[in-house]
Amino acid sequence: MKICGVDLAGNDAVICLLEQNKGDFNLPDCRVRKLVLIKDHAALELRQFQFEFAKLMSDYSVDKVVIRERMIKGKFAGGAISFKLESAIQLIPDLDVTVLSPSQIKTALSENLLPIKFSDTGLKAFQEVAFKAAYAAHKLG
Repeated sequence: MKICGVDLAGNDAVICLLEQNKGDFNLPDCRVRKLVLIKDHAALELRQFQFEFAKLMSDYSVDKVVIRERMIKGKFAGGAISFKLESAIQLIPDLDVTVLSPSQIKTALSENLLPIKFSDTGLKAFQEVAFKAAYAAHKLG
């Protein structure tokens, strides 16, 4: 199963592909590390972002998308644009999208330790949250 972990921050959707095959994990190459919503947050730009995201998931045969949930209130609250991006992703037809809370991810990681250190994955530091979301989703089933 190939899962795309997503971390939404500002107007960026940081992604990480993670595939599990017979217990072994693989980080497939991907042509992008993040998709950006251009600054005019109008309907046309949201549709373009949605199209690009859907095309990327189709091109890489992604089975499931997992988005790390952002808080609605408080110090770590997500911005309005990130909630628009989440909606655009969730409304893509025929795409299995799940939202995992930080506590669900933390619990899954504590019960299923990462097989390697993140620094050894070859991913960029800004992809760590997306990677952990994808790994937790694999472990949660």
